[in-house]
Amino acid sequence: MFKVNNIKIVLIIFTSVVFISCQSKKQADVGALQIDSTVVLLPTKEAIKKIESVKISKDVKVVNYFQFMDSVVNRYDTLVPYALSEHLLVRNNPWIIDTLANTDYYRMMERDSFVYDQKQMIVLPKGSELIVPDSIKACRLLKDFLATEIDVNIPEYKLRIYQDSVLLETFPVRVGQYRERYLKFGDRVTDLRTKTGKGTIVRHAKHPDFYNPVNGKRFYVTRRDDGKTTMMPQIPWIETEINNIRNGQMIHPTTNPRTLGKAYSNGCIGLGEGDAWRVYYYAPLGTKLKIRYDLETYDEGMVISVLRDVYHLSNDN
Repeated sequence: MFKVNNIKIVLIIFTSVVFISCQSKKQADVGALQIDSTVVLLPTKEAIKKIESVKISKDVKVVNYFQFMDSVVNRYDTLVPYALSEHLLVRNNPWIIDTLANTDYYRMMERDSFVYDQKQMIVLPKGSELIVPDSIKACRLLKDFLATEIDVNIPEYKLRIYQDSVLLETFPVRVGQYRERYLKFGDRVTDLRTKTGKGTIVRHAKHPDFYNPVNGKRFYVTRRDDGKTTMMPQIPWIETEINNIRNGQMIHPTTNPRTLGKAYSNGCIGLGEGDAWRVYYYAPLGTKLKIRYDLETYDEGMVISVLRDVYHLSNDN
């Protein structure tokens, strides 16, 4: 009897170690990435081994994509022993990110395909399958979320994604202009420089409306770098909180990639359309963010380049 009890105790401890830092749905808000490491999840063997498959019965277009994903999350959230989210589901099915990134207008033009309305493109074709992560995979992904940091260096015009200090991705960006300008949004003269500091991702705008910040007028179409006009694409905008302040500084796509690598925006951080999808799925709510202004870049502890002082900050020292 003593040996049997010992075996049970060992099994419980082992399972606890495997699932430490995962949490019950009632005690955590996964959407905010708040994982209590003292809570232990002990699912059944079936819950660990069984991987649910969701077969897509009809084509899903960009315009209906988020509604469809929300319906899948709502349905399967009650069937798994963790809090399922859109980011968990998509990161477990990385082909979705590739498909969304390929709706980029300029990628389509490289294939000689002009797309006037990206929202009508099919991103989840009929017959494809989504795999709902099992408990072990979900726990691993949640740990990855917590270990992720987005790093932006303004004078370098680069956004990087790190996980446990390991560089995963690097993207070209545009940043705020070096000037002040009156903006209807805010009804005041505004310093357009991108703000530096540390913070987090606090909101996703999955169905953004588009307004000219200078005159406040809403718009629906965009003029592309090739001179053609299209509807504005539906790609999530990411709201940041820097130094505990939400100043409207967003990370969002630009429909004019010629402006990347420049101080061109009204303060936001702009990405290419395909890159914006990738950053979005590495930036669930609560993801750490650092925006810096470093003129020197390093490799193995040595200065390898000195960047142009786009905001003339060295003159202030």
